[in-house]
Amino acid sequence: MNATALIAEDEPLLAQALQAELARAWPALQVVAMVGDGSSAVAQALSLQPDVLFLDIRMPGQSGLQAAADLADEWPSQGGRPFPALVFVTAYDDYAVQAFETQAVDYVLKPVQSQRLERTVRRVQQVLAQRRSSPVDALLDERTLSRLRTLLAAGDAATAAPAVVAAPRLQMIAASVGQSIRMVPLADVLVFEAADKYVRVLTAGGEVLIRTPLKELLPQLDPAEFWQIHRGTVVRADAIDSVTRNEAGRLSLRVRGRPEALAVSRLYAERFKAM
Repeated sequence: MNATALIAEDEPLLAQALQAELARAWPALQVVAMVGDGSSAVAQALSLQPDVLFLDIRMPGQSGLQAAADLADEWPSQGGRPFPALVFVTAYDDYAVQAFETQAVDYVLKPVQSQRLERTVRRVQQVLAQRRSSPVDALLDERTLSRLRTLLAAGDAATAAPAVVAAPRLQMIAASVGQSIRMVPLADVLVFEAADKYVRVLTAGGEVLIRTPLKELLPQLDPAEFWQIHRGTVVRADAIDSVTRNEAGRLSLRVRGRPEALAVSRLYAERFKAM
């Protein structure tokens, strides 16, 4: 079966080894690009639209999971090729393996083993054959988005500090403001938004910055009270005022008490389907 692939791996020797093993296991597969970081993987995948994407989980700047999520959000909704079949590459037989098995997303352990890679190749070929025999209207289906949501949640839970994961629900936000500490009741918070090395905590009266990563805040928030709408944005559910879809089909929402429109990622758009 003819197909194209992109390899995202930050260690050149391992990338070359994977390419060599793929050449043996799948001679008809054309590797159209090899990149060393998540941002380049997203950019090249959008440009080349390969059939298969091999993503190293741990890369500089952006993990393979984050790159897959960003790619899903930016993938064209029409006029292009179906979203690539995803294969994650990891050196760690950890949380990811269990999550991938559960979600039926394939993975390869480093160093690459020929027999295991052959099994992966067979799985990917089956997926591509099914797509070609029964094409669907949607280039990126909800099943793929659901898998990515689950994998991202598993990754965040595994990498968050154990003390934070086990902590009780957050009640107050302590933020440094100049030489003082400002205490913000959680009941006043409308939006948490990741911004560089900080998280913006937005209220009706203004905002403060905290250094706690969003992935460490999430386990301390009630998921029924705070909804994640983007990789870097969490909003108070009962403060959502309206949700708008633009001409390209992208969603954004506004919360009462704040002027800005907040983008809703494709990964979380399912939550806002009309009842």
